[in-house]
Amino acid sequence: MAFRGKEMMKKVLKNVGEKNLAPGLKESLKKCIPDSKVVMGRAKRGLYAGRHIQFGNRVSEDGGNKSRRTWKPNVQEKRLFSYALDRHIRVKVTTHALRCIDKAGGIDEYLLKTPYHKMDTEMGLYWKSRIEKMYEELGKREVVFFSPEDEARFEQRFKDLKVAERTARRDARRQLSGWSDKQKQIEEGQVKDQLTDEEAAPEQWAANS
Repeated sequence: MAFRGKEMMKKVLKNVGEKNLAPGLKESLKKCIPDSKVVMGRAKRGLYAGRHIQFGNRVSEDGGNKSRRTWKPNVQEKRLFSYALDRHIRVKVTTHALRCIDKAGGIDEYLLKTPYHKMDTEMGLYWKSRIEKMYEELGKREVVFFSPEDEARFEQRFKDLKVAERTARRDARRQLSGWSDKQKQIEEGQVKDQLTDEEAAPEQWAANS
């Protein structure tokens, strides 16, 4: 079991210094820091969306005897694509968090839409702040639009690259399978047949005449 919300607040105040905080900043920090009861240690390294270890009793059927037990969340390791980072993120998530991510439309949208006080893991807070900073930098960039002629030229170049890639793959497959040597032999045989046909053509014309 890892941190509680109050312990996390004490840790932040200890590192920053309560005297160095501006007036009113402490209250705003309390709103941002999750006020969750108990968070698992491994939840620091994933997105759990409020699903954590639960405690209860196991009741026997015969005598109704109770013994303590725990329920752990269903945690899966997934590769989620981030459009802001333009790469896959390998992260441990619960099945509930996966449904939330699908409903939001992706990992970036889930991190942007979920408020800070509901991000009850340190990893979620870290990725949320990082994605928000990247989107803020993207919003400051200038947008450039291409003319229809440039777009058509780009599309044609893309098609040419695709065709060249296909031909290179086909040649590589033929070299691996030895088809290139067979093709050369077939082409040489066709050339020889054409030469023999051309040499025999005048003799047939002379015979016909």
